[in-house]
Amino acid sequence: MSPPRAWTPGVSSVSGRKTWPPVRLPSCPCTEVTALLSPCRRAIRAAFRNKERGAILTTHYMEEAEAVCDRVAIMVAGKLRCIGSIQQLKSKFGKDYLLEIKVQDSQKPEEIHREVIRLFPHAARQDRFSSLLVYKIPKEDVGTLSHAFFLLEEAKQAYNMEEYSFSQPTLEQVFLELAKEQELEEAEVPRGFHWKQLRAENP
Repeated sequence: MSPPRAWTPGVSSVSGRKTWPPVRLPSCPCTEVTALLSPCRRAIRAAFRNKERGAILTTHYMEEAEAVCDRVAIMVAGKLRCIGSIQQLKSKFGKDYLLEIKVQDSQKPEEIHREVIRLFPHAARQDRFSSLLVYKIPKEDVGTLSHAFFLLEEAKQAYNMEEYSFSQPTLEQVFLELAKEQELEEAEVPRGFHWKQLRAENP
């Protein structure tokens, strides 16, 4: 049965078939239903959230998971690494805050950089453009968020910053951190022992 065209205007028939099941049956398991389907994305996400029914969604797109899901489970290398609300996962596994500073005076980035390092000694600069500075700030440097915002407001006035944002890591960054931990764990597994054992079993 083909999906009614009225439900999927402006998209190909293949994309239309992909969007139809989650709209019609929001309790069924679905995979990446809103990825790359811009014309229908908002309507499909609204259908998921507005129905009083459950849905299991699998996706590689963290932005999709944040927009649609109330609880998220992350699998790395075929193993379930964590499950919880998005806020719980960000708080537990997100190791850094993201600080973005937009500057007005092109002569002041180095002064602002020194001030950021003074406020957050372990800050790591990620990007630098003519009017934008981007830093990762470790949680241990932050303390309370209220105090961090107090310090940043003082710096904004002192160095004539145009604006700044101070935010938690994205779900994508949480996933990358878990994947990195998995790689480190696998690298620590001794390989030589297994090779010697195999040779002993075949005299």
